[in-house]
Amino acid sequence: MVNPVHLKTLLEVTRLGSFAAAAARLGYTASAVSQQMTALERDTGVVLFQRSARSVVPTEAAVVMTRHAAKVLTDIEALMAAASKTHDTTSQELRLGIFPSLATYVLPRILQNPAWKDLGIDLRVSVAEPAQTIQGLRTGGELDVALVFQVGQSGLAWPHTINRQWIGDDNFRVVLPAGWGFRTDAKVAADHLSEMPWIMHHPASSDAIVIERLFASCNLHPRVVAYSDDFHASLEMAAAGLGAALVPELALLHRPAGVVVLDVPEIRLARNVFALLINEKKTARVQLFVDLLAETLAGLGTAGN
Repeated sequence: MVNPVHLKTLLEVTRLGSFAAAAARLGYTASAVSQQMTALERDTGVVLFQRSARSVVPTEAAVVMTRHAAKVLTDIEALMAAASKTHDTTSQELRLGIFPSLATYVLPRILQNPAWKDLGIDLRVSVAEPAQTIQGLRTGGELDVALVFQVGQSGLAWPHTINRQWIGDDNFRVVLPAGWGFRTDAKVAADHLSEMPWIMHHPASSDAIVIERLFASCNLHPRVVAYSDDFHASLEMAAAGLGAALVPELALLHRPAGVVVLDVPEIRLARNVFALLINEKKTARVQLFVDLLAETLAGLGTAGN
């Protein structure tokens, strides 16, 4: 019999392209991932990876197995949720902490999805920034699950007893006033933007420090005309011609008409979105909710286009 845990690890290895990256995503060691893939090869009787000292390359058999593994794992999770629901027909209360842009653009889509009603979850929502939300997860806290983001390796810390699951990435994009003469998706070098007025994050926050370092590495030294941690306010000010801004794609789902989105190759930055779960609250139904969240976020595509 094939171990479903090994199938899940296979999905991450083929998606990320290395044992080390998959291990970091799943909370294993690289050695443990390698052992799981060796066991999967033994159980299936096929070679899944061409290994070298510097890389692992999936074979055609691994690619085919990955396509089927995603459906198998979804079916297993649905089976577990159905069994749990049969065993206990009462709704499971889930106390959810979520950051504002995810609550604005992703959560409503989940609540309108027919799959949501089948989960049997009684949701209680608290909208706050990640640092505040994480406090609610600590011992005796008022939350069961926290949806948070990190920019780079900045800022956040949580108890070691918390289970972390990657949900997706929310990429930052450079936006300019439409009146400045650039077309949307024009490719522009970062140093061409240096003398322009900019709307920036408030200084000294962890996100602002990461952005400042990235800009400095691109030889981009912005002339700051406004500080704003509210992306909607930043977009409206950019639309009115005040300055350029760096905003995540989720905020661009409702971008005003007066801005254009640029492609600046040197500026590649994302908010990595995670679900933090208290282990004893991680039931099959909760896992299905987290998976539905990841699918919904991925389904939004590139908001800047």
